[in-house]
Amino acid sequence: MSIVIPVYNSQGSLELLVRELLATLSSLCKPYEIILVDVDEICSAVKSVYQATRSIVEPSGALATAGLKKYVRERAVTGQSLVAINSGANMNFDRLRYVAERTLIGEKQEALFAVTIPEEPGSLFRFCREVVGDRNITEFNYRLSGRESAYIFVGIAIDGDEKRQAFHEQLTAHGFENIDLTDNELAKTHVRYMVGGRSGDVKGERLFRFWFPERPGALARFLASMGADWNISLFHYRIQGGDFGRVLVGLEIPQGQEPQLQAFLENLGYRYVEETDNRAYQLFL
Repeated sequence: MSIVIPVYNSQGSLELLVRELLATLSSLCKPYEIILVDVDEICSAVKSVYQATRSIVEPSGALATAGLKKYVRERAVTGQSLVAINSGANMNFDRLRYVAERTLIGEKQEALFAVTIPEEPGSLFRFCREVVGDRNITEFNYRLSGRESAYIFVGIAIDGDEKRQAFHEQLTAHGFENIDLTDNELAKTHVRYMVGGRSGDVKGERLFRFWFPERPGALARFLASMGADWNISLFHYRIQGGDFGRVLVGLEIPQGQEPQLQAFLENLGYRYVEETDNRAYQLFL
């Protein structure tokens, strides 16, 4: 028997809660094996259930299937009868779009990379010919940001983590500096829809991912709680059909107002993760 628990890639209170839950389960469930799955693997399981049964289950409903798929994949299981329990089908259309966007990564069929190429004629063609080759490009984002180097956000069709690592090594061997963003939550949820370069007018920007309650007044409360002299320099939101909306916010914080910022974040009561040091943000936003 396997117990499957979703772990979200964040540094907020939910991660602490999950860790405490795992510690408790470890003591209660010593005879059993605990399998951890991420959001992308759950989305892949939703697709698997649909392809097999033409039934659309909610993410928590596909949780056991996600764990079962990971169990089979990691242990190369064959010749066994395995059972996963579907516990719910509360899926709405907006959430289905989000699930579809994350499925390929969950199936280890897509990898996301930030690649630096020289800002000169022929460099993009060389990247496509020498490195991409006959691989399918699933996504490509680029905007001029300087005259020496260009940063591209690219999705590549792969077949498993070994091929993902091989692509990284091939990029490096051909002299293309690169960062694997496949497991970068900021990149997958926001940056891939926002590539546009940086503004030289932005000063003292701090970047945060927030989980806003999906109810009227959530944004108004956020704005009312902000410092009077703080400016919003970046904002991104896409409806995903859940109880919480994922919002990316850039704030220009005047020097010396760190204590006020910390008080604002604590009093607001919204779950958040700071992403100011995230390389995807530094390259593309």
